[in-house]
Amino acid sequence: RLVDEARPVRSLDPGTPLWRVPDLSAYEGEVLPDGARLRCEGALLAAAEQLGSATRSLEAAVQHAGEREQFGAPIGVFQAVKHLCAGMLVRAEPARSAVYAAAVTGDPVEAAAAKLLADEAAVDNARDCLQVHGGMGFTWEADVHLRLKRAWLRSGQWLTSADAEEVLAADLG
Repeated sequence: RLVDEARPVRSLDPGTPLWRVPDLSAYEGEVLPDGARLRCEGALLAAAEQLGSATRSLEAAVQHAGEREQFGAPIGVFQAVKHLCAGMLVRAEPARSAVYAAAVTGDPVEAAAAKLLADEAAVDNARDCLQVHGGMGFTWEADVHLRLKRAWLRSGQWLTSADAEEVLAADLG
């Protein structure tokens, strides 16, 4: 019944569909997911989406670095570009491991760690991808700027970095 009552809402970003879910208090007596479990699963799904974004940013940067030429050579041969791409890979892989581990265990602490790592990877990889694309990254010819804006938005969904850090700190004590 809950899914049937969800309605689409116009989004400022045409690539990101939004839905409005009715007030859950109207479903008293029905079996609904526990709020903490729902937040954990939402954070994990957001982390998985951030991981996908971080990976796609890496792929786009590497592809562009191999195709774009400057001074008669692909820009990927230059040390500064190599280091940007290597840094993107170094951020994405630990995030991947954390997201996969949290998906297997369903542990809220692991989900918080995964969200924290995936948010950082998505935002920083989109920034570096934008750098590799240069001025073209801010145009409609390349969707890099959209990836960065979406990563910023998703980093505040379900579990912010401050909240994730609180979850991790509480688990230490």
